Amino acid sequence: MSEPFSVPVTVRGYETDVQGHLNQSVYLQYGEHARWSLLQAAGIRQADLMARGIGPVALETTIRYRRELLAGDEVEVTCVFVWGEGKTFRVEQTISRTDGTVAAEITGVGGLMDLKARRLVADPGAYFRELADDPKLFGL
Repeated sequence: MSEPFSVPVTVRGYETDVQGHLNQSVYLQYGEHARWSLLQAAGIRQADLMARGIGPVALETTIRYRRELLAGDEVEVTCVFVWGEGKTFRVEQTISRTDGTVAAEITGVGGLMDLKARRLVADPGAYFRELADDPKLFGL
């Protein structure tokens, strides 16, 4: 497993709900932002994936809400890829305030889909290794 990649995010007022805390769907958006930021930092652009005829897919996502976030809160969203032997991988993410308080934990199972065959590729890590300028960011 690699060191967590992280991106800073400021909770915006329009992302909050009637209780004044971050809307539940926005946690997923923060996780997505961190994952795409990691791909970009590793040198993989969406166009690179499309050119290879592959695309990332989410197969399962679990969010554990730990502490509320309010408008103006500064957070770090981490992202770690955990590789296994099959067609899928796990993505473990934490959303924490800058004081270290964990607000949410996101665990996802993903894969890379062959966009023509509409099937998962056999070894997604090999594609990330090949496409990335810095595969170490993925723990590869």
